[in-house]
Amino acid sequence: MTTTTVNETAILAGGCFWGMEDLFRQQPGVLSTQVGYCGDSEATATYAHVKTGRTQHAEAVQVVFNPSQTSYDALLRFFFQIHNPCTPNQQGNDVGPQYRSVIFYTTPQQQAVAQALMARMEAARLWPAPLATQLLPAPPFYPAEAEHQAYLQRFPHGYTCHWVRPNWVLP
Repeated sequence: MTTTTVNETAILAGGCFWGMEDLFRQQPGVLSTQVGYCGDSEATATYAHVKTGRTQHAEAVQVVFNPSQTSYDALLRFFFQIHNPCTPNQQGNDVGPQYRSVIFYTTPQQQAVAQALMARMEAARLWPAPLATQLLPAPPFYPAEAEHQAYLQRFPHGYTCHWVRPNWVLP
């Protein structure tokens, strides 16, 4: 008897989507990534709309993963290692609501996993301040323009404000 694994999707926002996408695509169990906009109902959002505040979308990454190879919890733990979840509306030099930290959950199970992880993180006090990360039901995800997809693969020395912080790991 053959069992079929159903892939899952995570939608995460934590600053400029280029660096997040590049780091997530390298994670075991991640099948694909796509950058885009999430958090507003504006379906015709463009990079220019988001940068100028004409929409309330956050720059986000849609991560499709195989749950038999990695878990949603593992992806969230990595998410909290590669961006600063304590700075509202900012990552590094990038400032504005489009750079806010958000977990857009797609199922009640994802919501429960995120809530439990965030509670453990707050209790551990390993991060420099209280979490500013929002936990919201996922509205529609709108893919960004082609020039933003796989940006750091095409421009390996391009801009990023994301890196792995080895000390931001729960015991």
